[in-house]
Amino acid sequence: MVRLTVHFSGRVQGVGFRYTTVNIAKRFAVCGYVQNLHDGRVRLVAEGAAGDVKGLVGTVLSEMGRYVDSHTVDEGAATGEFGEPGREGLEVRY
Repeated sequence: MVRLTVHFSGRVQGVGFRYTTVNIAKRFAVCGYVQNLHDGRVRLVAEGAAGDVKGLVGTVLSEMGRYVDSHTVDEGAATGEFGEPGREGLEVRY
């Protein structure tokens, strides 16, 4: 199990980015959250099997990439704080 923290920069707020990410996440066994940041970026924190989490990020970039100028990815071990991947999915944090 891995945890990816991804920061997306660009025109990623006000375009449905978070809600699209939540819907994309339903295709993968992941859990975590997506959140707008005050500096204009969007943060995605997702945990699950490496293939699912990386598949989520790749699909978000594929479907929403027109809004993304750049993104950073930090990978670490899953903490389990969001529950079991696939059951909780992603939540939108405000």
